[in-house]
Amino acid sequence: MKSREQEYREIFLAEALEAYDAMSQHISVLEKKPDDEAALHELFRLMHNLKANARAMGFAEVGELAHRMETIFGLIRSKERAFSGSLVPVMFDGVDTMGSMIRAVNENQPFPDVSTLLENLDRLVSGEELQVETAVVVPSDEDANRKLELSDLVYIQIKKLDHLLNLVGELIIDRDRVLTLSQEIGDPALANVAAHLSRLADDLQYSVMDARLVGVGTLFNKFPRVVRDVATAEQKEVELSISGQDIQIDRNILQIITDALLHLVRNAIGHGMETPAERRKAGKTPEGHLSLSAQTERDDVLIRISDDGRGIDVEAVRRKAVQRGQVSAEVASRLSEGEVYALLFEAGFSTADQVTEISGRGVGLDVVKLAIDSLGGQVRVESRLGEGTTFTLVLPTSIAVKGALLFELEEHSYALPLMHTDSVVSLWPEHLNIVGGMLLAEIQGENVPVVSLRELLSDTDDTLVPASKDTLVGRQDIIITNYNSRKLGLIVDRFLRQQDIVIKPVSQPLDMIDLFGGVTLLGSGQVCLVLDVPALTRLFLARRP
Repeated sequence: MKSREQEYREIFLAEALEAYDAMSQHISVLEKKPDDEAALHELFRLMHNLKANARAMGFAEVGELAHRMETIFGLIRSKERAFSGSLVPVMFDGVDTMGSMIRAVNENQPFPDVSTLLENLDRLVSGEELQVETAVVVPSDEDANRKLELSDLVYIQIKKLDHLLNLVGELIIDRDRVLTLSQEIGDPALANVAAHLSRLADDLQYSVMDARLVGVGTLFNKFPRVVRDVATAEQKEVELSISGQDIQIDRNILQIITDALLHLVRNAIGHGMETPAERRKAGKTPEGHLSLSAQTERDDVLIRISDDGRGIDVEAVRRKAVQRGQVSAEVASRLSEGEVYALLFEAGFSTADQVTEISGRGVGLDVVKLAIDSLGGQVRVESRLGEGTTFTLVLPTSIAVKGALLFELEEHSYALPLMHTDSVVSLWPEHLNIVGGMLLAEIQGENVPVVSLRELLSDTDDTLVPASKDTLVGRQDIIITNYNSRKLGLIVDRFLRQQDIVIKPVSQPLDMIDLFGGVTLLGSGQVCLVLDVPALTRLFLARRP
């Protein structure tokens, strides 16, 4: 397996070779048409990008040559120099030398001596006469024999990768069906073919998923300007630190969370950060600190947005929720800290007293929740009053194939995404308690409400019937789900197994029921509904006694 450094080196070389080819073309155009602004602008842009990429990769010599040539193209662009006379052969020499240096990187060879070229470039910048003779570039025997080199990098539209991944999903479904069929028939030859098909499908799946991965830095690197603009608008001083840019994630996931991340950063500055005067009064530095980081945790990617601002005032959120009529004063007083944080993600909720361009419009965290829910992810909140807040986005690496827990309910198979599955337990009725008409189970020192999934899915919007142990016979298989810091136990008929599934959209009329997040096809050919944990949690909260 290639290291991350090797991958970046290959990408640099591919892009650098493409840039060299483009520079050779544009400088030839410029020689014939010295006033061709399009060719001049493109040469300047190519040199600027090559300079930045070379320096980022540690190829300082390439970066230095590109910098000197960029400077001269800039002077030509601003009409301070003309692309004529002795400047022409020097610039052609520079482009050719750039090609030689790129090839040297590719072949792990030492760079050619460019001291004479750099001296000439410096003299061109300062307007001095060239002290070192430079011959007009003419093709040598060593050169029309030079091999033409093509880039190893192929740019693919994301929609083509999406289509390819959908085909892989169909293949995985058929793979599972063939495996099941081979087990039922018991034919050794068919079993061998099925095992080989399984390996090929796995390799193809991971190869396609790998092709879709991009570094989160492609999104993170856009935020320094965002932070600067928002801090200026809010009249605050904010320092941004970024880490984990190399962490890889599906490009589509990165696209989906773009707005969510933007809202979180804006909220961190608008809501979380104090003004310089307020920070001094609180014994802090005038400048606030905001960090954007990414890391992997098992099969998930965690993106954190942390600030050292004022933190979340839990009591203020309780009061606001009561004022908005979201909960009664009695219920609000009993909410745990995590449940209070969950209120922040309700549509239209805001604790801001004044409306500004950044905050107080009631838009932001609900958008974040919707985006993360659509991916089957989670949002975690940690905060300490006066010290700061951290939002953690828990995201899958890929959205095409998801881990799921399969279970049975009334002889039908269902699936729950593992992203929202906290644990599974089997408890006797005597280990369950009834409080306020609800079943409660003590799971790792925490009281978790428990409900029969059969009853929750019943065709009624009425309040759930108060719980009774009389209806519970024998051990109860319970799936503990976790959504928005709320845990909920779902009683099912039987656990089946854990497996990767390909989720497809539901068709009519089931698409009208938001409790189902999609469907998948099992190896037996049976259609299996995928339950939507956020929707189930909201339904329980609306119907609980």
